[in-house]
Amino acid sequence: MAATGAPEDYHIQAEGMTVAVVYTRWNDKVVDLLLAGARDEARELGVKLEEYAVAGALELPVLAQACAKRYDAVVALGCVIRGETAHFTYVCEAVTNGLARVALDEETPVGNGVLTVEDEDQAYERAGGEDAKEDKGAEAVRAAAGAAAELRKVRALPVRG
Repeated sequence: MAATGAPEDYHIQAEGMTVAVVYTRWNDKVVDLLLAGARDEARELGVKLEEYAVAGALELPVLAQACAKRYDAVVALGCVIRGETAHFTYVCEAVTNGLARVALDEETPVGNGVLTVEDEDQAYERAGGEDAKEDKGAEAVRAAAGAAAELRKVRALPVRG
């Protein structure tokens, strides 16, 4: 979600849901802030979180896919900071496309809390914590849990056909 235009607070019926959080070990200080925000939001929503760590962002989609088969929703957290090569672009595209594919293939919401930033300052501004402008860890949990709640309503309907 962008910093501007975010939805006003709305109630999500997420109590009792289980959500997997898959996160990277790269840029761990930033990711720790994202995790703290995710944990706080889950507690507020009554969601049970289970956490799984991977080395880097490229490993997130495969673990997210395994979790998507077993949880109401999945949240991916990480931080990719632009370097001096094109590697940044390849990693960001692969992760974003991979997570979207998981959500569609498994019909399970995947909250994308992977920061793709120019520098550490931008990362900290989005990671939550003291004086941060945004809390993308909390936002990713809220988005995934909200989508899972709506998906429950849809799945309760009869299939046309």
